[in-house]
Amino acid sequence: MARRKRREEHENLDRWLISYADFITLLFAFFVVMYSISSINEGKYRVLSDTLVSAFNASPKTMQPIQVGEEGVSGEPAPIESEKATAVVAPGVIEQLSQIAQSDQLQMIANDFEQAMAHLIQRNLIKVTQNELWVEIEINTSILFESGSAELEGEAVPTLGALAAILKKYPNFIQVEGFTDNVPIATESFPSNWELSAHRAASVVHLFMSQGVQPERMAAIGYGEYRPITENVTLEGRQQNRRVVLVILADDKARRALDIQRNAATAGSP
Repeated sequence: MARRKRREEHENLDRWLISYADFITLLFAFFVVMYSISSINEGKYRVLSDTLVSAFNASPKTMQPIQVGEEGVSGEPAPIESEKATAVVAPGVIEQLSQIAQSDQLQMIANDFEQAMAHLIQRNLIKVTQNELWVEIEINTSILFESGSAELEGEAVPTLGALAAILKKYPNFIQVEGFTDNVPIATESFPSNWELSAHRAASVVHLFMSQGVQPERMAAIGYGEYRPITENVTLEGRQQNRRVVLVILADDKARRALDIQRNAATAGSP
C-alpha cells in the first residue's frame, strides 16, 4: 500500500496544459487564416468600384458600400433618395424615360399651337408639324412682312404675340429661321436675300423678347434662297418658299439632328 501511494503522488497532474496549448495554437491559426481572407486588396477593390460606378452612371465614388436605405426610428427602412435611386437604374432606361417625357412635352406644345392658330392653319398660312425631336411652326411671310421688307406689319403682332404666350410656358430652345425665294434683291438695307432672311428672323426674335420670351433661349438664322421647299418657277412656289419657321427643340441632340436634316434637304433640293 505504501508503494502504490508513493507512485500516485508522483503522477503528472498538468497534462491538461498540453491539450490547452494545442487548442490555443489552433485558435490562433484560425484567426490568422480568417484575417488573411478578410483583408481587402484596395487596388482591386478600387478597380471594381470604378467599373460599377461607370456602368451605373453614378457620380459619387467611395470605398464604402452603397447604402440603399437607412433604418429610421420606427425600424422601417428610410425612403431611397432620388440620387441614390438613379444610381441603380441602367442608363438606357433613364434615356428612354427622358425621351418619353420630351415627346410628351413636344406633343403638348404642338397641341397648344394648333389650337391657338387653328384659323390660320385652315387658310394654309401656318403649318404645324412635329416629330420626336422638335416642333415646327411654318409661317408664310405674307402675314408678317411686306415684299422686300423685314419690318413686321401691324396685323402680324397679335399672331406672334399669341405664339409668344405659348413659348413662355416651356423652357425649350427656339430657333427662328428666315427663308426667301430666289428673286434677287439689292437694296441699301438688304444687299442680298441672306440679309433679308436674317433680318426677318431677327425681327421675330425681337418681338418674342418684348413679349417675355427669354432671349437666351432663342437664335435667329437666315437661310436666304438656298433652302427652298419647292421650285421657284411659279408664283405659288415662290410664295411657299418665303417663310419664317419656328423650331422648338427637345434638346441639344435635336439641334444637331436638325442641322443634319437641313443640310440633307439642301443637297437634295431642286
